[in-house]
Amino acid sequence: MSGRLVAWLVFVGLFSAVNYASNFASSEPKNYQPLYHYGTAVGGVVSYAIMLGIVLAIAIGTSWREMFALRRPRTKWTVGGPILLLVGIGVLTALLDPVLHPGKEQGLVPPHWEPAHAGAYAANAVLVVIVAPVVEELVFRGMGYSLLIPYGSLLAILGVGIAFGLAHGLVDALPLLAALGAGLAWLRAKTTSVYPGMATHAIFNAVAILTVLFR
Repeated sequence: MSGRLVAWLVFVGLFSAVNYASNFASSEPKNYQPLYHYGTAVGGVVSYAIMLGIVLAIAIGTSWREMFALRRPRTKWTVGGPILLLVGIGVLTALLDPVLHPGKEQGLVPPHWEPAHAGAYAANAVLVVIVAPVVEELVFRGMGYSLLIPYGSLLAILGVGIAFGLAHGLVDALPLLAALGAGLAWLRAKTTSVYPGMATHAIFNAVAILTVLFR
């Protein structure tokens, strides 16, 4: 096992442990809506900047283009792949929601729209729709997949999916997040690029963010 893979596994493991500990020990009131607060956006940007800094440090001495799959995607799967993945995740969400309520556990999207908090919500939307997909794809489908692929594509796809799910520190939402993570890793394998995954991830998050407007 390479030193970079060990470093990545340790980083993801520690990050997951911190998120689980934070979620279990959360003292926020049940009616707290994080996306209606500017502090959520600021804290998120800092957190993602640290994540990106760590993986860039792990990647020192390598070709970032190869390590993070920063290359032009294969045309064949650029459109069809994301559509297939989004439909599949939509079906899985519909099946899991009555049982596990993954969206409710994460508690990000508020139950109803409050125009007074539109500014904070917009700031957090940028975090969730742009910053999060870019950084998370670089961490998991970029570096994670590249480090695991020498051990086989199945292990790389499943390993990245599980790691992505665990990194969110959630229990009920873990199956859905792991499936999404594995699906994005599959898309990375099909397109040989991280860019389609970023776009698909952004669309997935944007749909969730916009649902509040229709409640």
